[in-house]
Amino acid sequence: MTDGRRAPLGETRPGRSDFSEPGGRGPLDGLLVADFSRVLAGPFATQILGDFGADVIKVEAPVGDETRDWRPPELDGVSTYFLGINRNKRDLVLDFRDADDRAAAQELARRADVVIENFKPGGLAKFGLDYGSVSASNPGVVYSSISGFGSAGGAGLPGYDLIVQAMSGLMSLTGEPGGATYRSGVSVFDIMSGLQSVIGILTALRHRDATGEGQHVEVNLLSTALAGMANHSSTYVAGGQVPTRMGNAHPSLFPYEPLPAADGEIIVVAANDRQFAALAKALGVPEVLDDSRFATTDSRNRNRDALRPILVEALSHATIGEWFERLTEAGIACGPIQGIDGGVALAERLGLDPVVQVGEGERAVPMIRNAITFSRTKAQYRLPPPTLGEHGDELRAWLAAPQEKVEETA
Repeated sequence: MTDGRRAPLGETRPGRSDFSEPGGRGPLDGLLVADFSRVLAGPFATQILGDFGADVIKVEAPVGDETRDWRPPELDGVSTYFLGINRNKRDLVLDFRDADDRAAAQELARRADVVIENFKPGGLAKFGLDYGSVSASNPGVVYSSISGFGSAGGAGLPGYDLIVQAMSGLMSLTGEPGGATYRSGVSVFDIMSGLQSVIGILTALRHRDATGEGQHVEVNLLSTALAGMANHSSTYVAGGQVPTRMGNAHPSLFPYEPLPAADGEIIVVAANDRQFAALAKALGVPEVLDDSRFATTDSRNRNRDALRPILVEALSHATIGEWFERLTEAGIACGPIQGIDGGVALAERLGLDPVVQVGEGERAVPMIRNAITFSRTKAQYRLPPPTLGEHGDELRAWLAAPQEKVEETA
């Protein structure tokens, strides 16, 4: 196509590769993704696209993605960090400093429906792989860039999740009042930025389907952080108050935190008046319902220091397990505090089938399944996480073969 428009999904397009994949078609079948990203946010995004049928070609430098060596823990000598976010991808090693490899990368970008990268803003321009260069030869491309602080004033700042947790304000909310600050236990803004990138890519593809136009989709961790802190961000920008650390307590609800039972802590939630009435009766303290201090969500929140000892005393007469059964039967949201092993076990008991085996035989890797369930277009687990350069020969041969341009029919 000479005008930048693409043929509708399902028709032959210049970007589509000819590789057959086991496991059948997905809703993104025929979509070619050139993945120039590494570490977490970008690879997490492209794994999601791959789960739904996109042909993801992961391009790595000769040294490989850094996360290949982030161990322990590991499985058969490979970092479980890398394994957890790199299924459903083919792998190609390219050194952008080498003229032939750089040309191969440029050709891949020219053929791609989607390019995703998380280099420092401007870092790919010297290789002819920035959005301006790629879109000049591939006007319909959806090009997603993930950075730490955007491509303007923060372009030179390194985009590590921990740095953004600190500078966005998240760490000021994490920890006990007056105590030390803590990072989130997971790289929350990397993960959220990966999700934002997927949303942006799919939205831009929908626009391309309607208009034939590609575009540049930019996501940065700081903007993701401020949007993702939702009610806390709104507390400041709309309410003029700076939120502070409250440990496990909620700034607007009580109870909505761990409370001690006879043998440990259990999470107890009563987010409205009806739920609190059910909780009071289940705990055997119905008299609190006649106390004006506890009559509404707002009053319970303001008088939590008076209400908490009453709830704690009631909970002290039974174990976590006993309260979980009683409160759940009464329709009250609650739960024990578990390790990830407990979380996986719970998902298995609930029939959520959280673990899938990707690959066969010695290449089989146990992985957490895609979190989205569709009634028709289910996620597929076609390819295990690739070894470094695993598909290099076939991909180089494909990129070296001439591609016919396809004119869009009216």
